[in-house]
Amino acid sequence: MLESQRIVPEPLTQSMLYSLMAGGKRLRPICVLMACDSLNGNTQAAEPVACAVEMIHTYSLVHDDLPAMDNDDFRRGKPTNHKVFGEAMAILAGDGLLTRAFQCIVQSTRKHGVPADVSLSIVEELAEFAGMSGMVGGQAADMLGEQGITTLDQLEYIHMHKTSDLIVFSLRSGGRIAGASELQLQALTTYGSKLGLAFQIQDDVLDIIGDETMLGKPKGSDVKSGKVTYPYFIGLEESKREVERLTEEAKSAIINAGFNKPELLLGMADYLMKRDH
Repeated sequence: MLESQRIVPEPLTQSMLYSLMAGGKRLRPICVLMACDSLNGNTQAAEPVACAVEMIHTYSLVHDDLPAMDNDDFRRGKPTNHKVFGEAMAILAGDGLLTRAFQCIVQSTRKHGVPADVSLSIVEELAEFAGMSGMVGGQAADMLGEQGITTLDQLEYIHMHKTSDLIVFSLRSGGRIAGASELQLQALTTYGSKLGLAFQIQDDVLDIIGDETMLGKPKGSDVKSGKVTYPYFIGLEESKREVERLTEEAKSAIINAGFNKPELLLGMADYLMKRDH
């Protein structure tokens, strides 16, 4: 995944691999492969995109953890990247993962015969969903919210862009590789938007009631850092009901869109609603 014919400083490679291989749910690459498989697509051809989206997600976590951002000491039960390799190398590791992702996507065409215009559309959408109008914009809004200006609408914006957008991209890219129709791409977009918001609200809930061993970080870290969350605005029980509502809406988007294996996507929605970490 990170092999190169050119010389790369070993500490940089180690820093990139440390976070990339640290475990986690792998939700976004799973979404790529599952969307592709739900339409009987070639999942092997989708693997480079699945790797790419995990690189993007990992880079965002490495940068999120930095002292200038969330200033976290642990991620997935291990010391954060900058605690092990230093701030400068952590920043460069994130940069390396971000740029490597685009090279990775191209391999779907070079190695697996995915039409070049499909890979081009995937690259274009990744730049949008992961960039300033997507994930990066969500992170910027999150930082501004930490300064005390967050409302519930602004919190939804943060969750939709910081979390949902990359999930939407993952589903759409898997669908594109499988030859999804415009109707199916729109269904995947709706499904991903609803699922991503439900996923983040569930994270807010688990920060209060979850098991620290399962979460891989101290329980109540959001409260301690002064972050506003869905339970802060609407309460714990209402937040749980919101997760259920969004999950049902996500499933409804898929049911009548002509997927060959809709049970894959429906099952994942139910699983994420019931997760404990």
